[in-house]
Amino acid sequence: IMIKLYHEMRKASPEKARELVRKVLQQNNGNVSKTARILGISRNTVRRARNGPLNDLSRRPKNSPNKTDSKLQQLILQEARKTGFRYRRLAMYLKRKYGLYISENTIKAILKRNQIPKKKRKSHSGKYRQLYDYENLIPFTHFQLDTKHLLDFSSLPKEVYNHMIKAKLPRYGLNLIDVATRARFSWYCNELSSHYSLMFVIFCVLWLKLHNVRTKIKIRLDNGSEFFGKSYRKRQEWEKILSKLGVELETIPPGAKQLMAIVENAHRKDDEEFLIVHAEKCNNKKAFIQKAQRWQDSWNYLRNNFGKGMNGRTPYEKLRSKNGGIISERVLSFPVLLAEDVQKVVGNFALLFDDNYLSGGKYLPTTCPNKINGQENRKVTSSVNVQESTSGLFCV
Repeated sequence: IMIKLYHEMRKASPEKARELVRKVLQQNNGNVSKTARILGISRNTVRRARNGPLNDLSRRPKNSPNKTDSKLQQLILQEARKTGFRYRRLAMYLKRKYGLYISENTIKAILKRNQIPKKKRKSHSGKYRQLYDYENLIPFTHFQLDTKHLLDFSSLPKEVYNHMIKAKLPRYGLNLIDVATRARFSWYCNELSSHYSLMFVIFCVLWLKLHNVRTKIKIRLDNGSEFFGKSYRKRQEWEKILSKLGVELETIPPGAKQLMAIVENAHRKDDEEFLIVHAEKCNNKKAFIQKAQRWQDSWNYLRNNFGKGMNGRTPYEKLRSKNGGIISERVLSFPVLLAEDVQKVVGNFALLFDDNYLSGGKYLPTTCPNKINGQENRKVTSSVNVQESTSGLFCV
């Protein structure tokens, strides 16, 4: 009975257990061996309870030659509280931001020792729910589409924003993220426009089909005005055009940004690993687009991703593991372009998928030059066939 009582007390309170040892020892006139037999413990344990303090002693070693420097520990704790990252992502973040190569296990031990809590988000019912079945997703079937405001004046240092404005760098980024592989496709533009957004989506879909993507494509997006907003007519136009390419659109309810977590996380990485580091090195739009291309290539081919279903693999590695040789791996080498430049060179190629455009031109009043009796007369107004082409309006 005494043996069971001691061990139960030891689990609940070491101090109470040692008090019991002292009482039994006193009842037995200080006989250590007899006390040890009664309680089922060693004589050293009895002596420890008799001679030492009631509370447990620290197990910390007297010398720790491999102990992490206290200043470095403070930096790790500071960045952990600021970013909310756990040990794996935090190790990569410190490597990229400060050039510090710190073991994941070291960071894990420091966070545990200092009781840094992990940031968790739960549903209303308190249970965790995944947005997708990540392990079984087929590459390039589910996408998230969103626009990033590069000049949001809340994520970057003030001097970076000032440089971007002075150098007239692009103000917005269009990003399409594949959920299965986390591969990204990006364009940039100087103004938000549904026109540019539709061109970008069509270009991405044609790029995917060029590299042998034959499955149905589902794109999730918000209700921003740069897409079709609350306009039912504009949404019908988008769906009519994209349905010809095997694309289905899925809009999220207002205020449900958590459904766009993957692309929103990519935007944060743009701030931390691309814009903060490289934006000030770009003195014009051309230099910026070149840097953006390198950033996208690094993302798709070299950067490890620790999101759900990725297990630290790059988008390239994930595609190879799921692909089976069907989809060309060069699909990840998507060209980063400026939407205005595309418009100048090829015009609005989205019109090629518009039935009204393909059906022919319209007869409109015009003041185009006419020739009467072999002489040009600019004052004559007539009705001629006007057709909109990819380079603008021209008379036929």
